[in-house]
Amino acid sequence: MNNYFTIDCGDIVLREFRVEDVDAIYELTSQPEVYEFLPDWRSTREQRLDWVTKYEIPENKDFLAAVPNICENWLKLGIVLKETDEFIGFCNTGIKDELSEPNREVSYAISKHHRNKGYTTQAVRGLVKYLFENTDVEILNAVVVPRNEASIKVIEKCGFHYNGDVEIENQLHNHYRLEKEEWKSRALL
Repeated sequence: MNNYFTIDCGDIVLREFRVEDVDAIYELTSQPEVYEFLPDWRSTREQRLDWVTKYEIPENKDFLAAVPNICENWLKLGIVLKETDEFIGFCNTGIKDELSEPNREVSYAISKHHRNKGYTTQAVRGLVKYLFENTDVEILNAVVVPRNEASIKVIEKCGFHYNGDVEIENQLHNHYRLEKEEWKSRALL
């Protein structure tokens, strides 16, 4: 992992996508438990390889080169078990066009084989900390389908507050927000 951007989150590490992750990302996004809530991530293996090599890896490099003024850039990070280096999920940040500004979002998914172990909460907390400490981000958002109770628990554990509902692609989502100043005041406690 020496040549890749990483964020240490305890039991897991967030690290930028690499070509070797294609099969793991494909397997993860082929799980019904994932594509039910993130249908845009479902793909063929060939599409995933194309997306990772032509878009996601270059976008990560652009994001990291732009810090602290990240603007419209996306950062897509794998959730990797520190002990085994296994890719078990992802945690991302980017602009959610369906939200009013400031509309930087945090999104995530974890393999069905690694749920209920706290890894997703560690990942979201690690990404939030990185964004608030190293970039010009002042407000973060998350949108969650109301029936996705596990995701709602994660986002609330990470300090996000319910901010009403928003319709995205003809589907109702709960909208959550977290402000940097509120995060900083809790981080000092």
